[in-house]
Parts: sequence; structure tokens; C-alpha cells
Amino acid sequence: MLVLSRKENESIIIDSDIEVEVLEIRNGRVRLGIRAPQSRRIVRAEVELRDPATPCPAPEPNRKVTRRSLSDSNPGLTIP
Repeated sequence: MLVLSRKENESIIIDSDIEVEVLEIRNGRVRLGIRAPQSRRIVRAEVELRDPATPCPAPEPNRKVTRRSLSDSNPGLTIP
């Protein structure tokens, strides 16, 4: 395994057609951006390795997106 250190806004290139950029490091989490041709399959390891018989948990709702959607579609609505 190759181990590299990167800071925010730094990236690595894989096979000259995939770029992985560190977008943000906050609260012990790293957000990565991946630029690659659509023909390249990119998935999280836990998705690739999970048992196909095990159902995926439902995603948690994003409160910011929900609030924004409600506010945009109902201009008079006040959301606490």
C-alpha cells in the first residue's frame, strides 16, 4: 500500500485520468473530490465489500436541503 500525506486543496493523480483531491479536513473527517471518466467505476469500500443479501439502510434526511426545499416552494412558510 502506498501511503501519502496531503493537505486541503492538494491532490493525487492515478493513471493520468483520475484525480483525488482533499477538499476539506474537519472534525476528524476528510472530504475527497474525485475526477474520473464516467467509464471508471468508483465506490466506497464498504459498499463494494458488503453482503449483497444485506439491505442498505435508508439515508438520513439532510435538514439543510429539506429546509431550503420547503422555503423555496413555500415563500410564506416560517421554519424554526
